Amino acid sequence: MKKITPADLTSLAGKAQASARRRANHNLHEELADPIQRLAIAMEPDTLVRPHRHPHTWELLYPLAGRFLVLHFNDAGEVIARQILGEDAAVLETPAGVWHAVLSLDQGGVIFEVKHGPYMPIAEQDFAPWGPLDGGSKVAGLLAWYKRAQLGERWTG
Repeated sequence: MKKITPADLTSLAGKAQASARRRANHNLHEELADPIQRLAIAMEPDTLVRPHRHPHTWELLYPLAGRFLVLHFNDAGEVIARQILGEDAAVLETPAGVWHAVLSLDQGGVIFEVKHGPYMPIAEQDFAPWGPLDGGSKVAGLLAWYKRAQLGERWTG
């Protein structure tokens, strides 16, 4: 039996807080080649999830602790959908090929993700060209924009 306990959530959140990247994950799938990827991801509010897409798979998200803002974008970078998981919705599925980003709204946040495998790192062409690189000078501005972004708006950085 595989499980994630409240103690596991606390431990995973602590690992994210101690990580330079401000994220940590716990995989339920046993290998990266598994056809269904299932993992808990702890994210701190100051971690960047660059706007990206998965051309080959949908992605299902479920908050285990805390709240998460999920934004969907069109090809021009305009917000086409905005949802707060853990507040306005309990589960969210992003269709294959849709540009999206996730922002943890709470310290100690942990989200559960399910998508088709095998695991493939995101290819450079699947990161939105208008999004900044992790560690760049524009990251704080993008994260602040994520919080207030509304439908039809575009980040101009």
